[in-house]
Amino acid sequence: MVQFAGFMGGYELLVVVVVILLLFGGKKIPELAKGLGKGIRDFKKATEESNLADDLKDVASEIRDVKDGVEKMNPKNMLKPDNTVKPKKK
Repeated sequence: MVQFAGFMGGYELLVVVVVILLLFGGKKIPELAKGLGKGIRDFKKATEESNLADDLKDVASEIRDVKDGVEKMNPKNMLKPDNTVKPKKK
C-alpha cells in the first residue's frame, strides 16, 4: 500500500477508531458528534451574520481616502501640475 506524507492508511485509521471506542464508549460517541456538529453550525452562522466583509471594505475605503489625502499634501506632488483629465486610449 502506497502512503503519501500526512495521510493515514487503513491500519492507522482502524487503530484510531478502536482507541476512540475504548475511550468514550459506543453510547457517548453520537453525543460527541452531535455537539461537534452543533458547534460547527453555530460558528458558520456567527461568521455569516457578523458582516465582517462589509466592515473590511469600509476600512479599506477609509485607508484609501487617507492615503490619497497624504499624497496630495506631499510637497513633491504639490509642485506638479494637476492633470485630473487623462486622454482616452483608443
